[in-house]
Amino acid sequence: MVRAYYYDDDNEGHQTLPHDSGEDVSLEQLRELGVLYWRAESVEDVDRVAKERGYKNRDEINVTKAGLGELYETKIKSFFEEHLHEDEEIRYILDGSGYFDVRGEKPHERWIRIALEPKDLLVLPAGIFHRFTLDQKNAVRAMRLFQDEPKWVPHNRSTETEQNPYHVSYLQSIKAA
Repeated sequence: MVRAYYYDDDNEGHQTLPHDSGEDVSLEQLRELGVLYWRAESVEDVDRVAKERGYKNRDEINVTKAGLGELYETKIKSFFEEHLHEDEEIRYILDGSGYFDVRGEKPHERWIRIALEPKDLLVLPAGIFHRFTLDQKNAVRAMRLFQDEPKWVPHNRSTETEQNPYHVSYLQSIKAA
């Protein structure tokens, strides 16, 4: 079962450490941010969610030194930069573990850390600012699902991305909920 909690900014240390504040965040609180979670015991469970949500394509990413080769350090740094996507980000963890950090409306809001492990299926809405990092095991293999052609285009947080239409739409959706 997934665990989410407020990220402890006062706890110095590498991004792969838990940074656990001890303040849990419920699945309901995640849903209020548009973040969806399922425990998918099998690929058939993933297929069911994919059909319900209109995900047509998928691939796998192996985030390890061996899997990413020379790009490993660059990719790990880019994943941890606060960014958004103009599409939902959907991940089903096949092996290993890692953290997605999300935050709501304002840049100064506290991060919520979501610890993912095998059989966790997470959907981040288009337009939400987030980041990803491995945990101390330094390995995760995940299925990525897409509504259209596979793409992963990050837009790092800036005054420009604050006005991105997908971010504006995201903000309107969480205020309306």
